[in-house]
Amino acid sequence: MAMNNILGLFAHSPLKPLQKHSTKVTECCDRLIPFFEATFAKDWDNAETLRVQIAEDEREADALKREIRLKLPRGLFMPIDRRDLLELITQQDKFANYAKRITTRVMTRHLYIPEDLQQPFLEYLQCSLESTRQAHRVIDEIDELLETGFKGRELKLVNKLINELDKLEDDTEVLQLALRRKLFSMESQFSPVDILFFHKIIDWVSELAEQAQRVGSRIELMLARS
Repeated sequence: MAMNNILGLFAHSPLKPLQKHSTKVTECCDRLIPFFEATFAKDWDNAETLRVQIAEDEREADALKREIRLKLPRGLFMPIDRRDLLELITQQDKFANYAKRITTRVMTRHLYIPEDLQQPFLEYLQCSLESTRQAHRVIDEIDELLETGFKGRELKLVNKLINELDKLEDDTEVLQLALRRKLFSMESQFSPVDILFFHKIIDWVSELAEQAQRVGSRIELMLARS
C-alpha cells in the first residue's frame, strides 16, 4: 500500500487499520472449529486445507501488522497514543499465532481427539474463541467511542464488553479443568507422547482466552490515558 493511502486510512480513522487487523485474526481463529471437526472425522485432507488457510491468514495478519508499524505516521495527531496502538496490534496478532501453532502441531502427528473427548473439547474451544470474538467487538466499538469523546453511553458499553471478557476467561478455565480431568481418567488408553500433545493443545486453546483478556486490559489502559 502506498504511503499516501496509509496516511489517508489513518486520517479517516486511526483505528481502521487496527480493526482490519482484528478482523483478519478473528477469521483465522474461527477456522479452528471446522479444522477440529475435520480431524474428528479423520478427514486429514480437509484438515490440511484448513491448516493452510489458517497459516495464510496468519501471514496476512503479520503483513498488516508490519505495514501499520512501518507506516503509522509519527507526526499525525491522533486521540490515542501511538505506542498504545502499536502495543494493541502486537497483542491481538498473537491470536493468529496461537491458531497456527495449534493446527500445525495437530497435523504434524495427525493427533486424533477420541470421541469421548470431542464434545467437551469443542465446548471448551468455542468458549475460548468467544473471548477472541468479544475482543473484536470491543475493537469495533472504539470508533464510536472516539466520536463521543471517550465518554457517555458508548464508554459504558465498551467497559461492559471488556468486563465480560473476564467472565469468558473464567468460563474457559472451568471447561478446561473438566476437560483435563476427563483426559486424566483416559490417559492409560494413549501413549505418553500423545498425552503430552493433548495437554499442550489444551494449553494453547486456553491462551486464546487469556490473550483476549490481555487485549481488553490493554484497551482499558489506552482509554484511561485518552
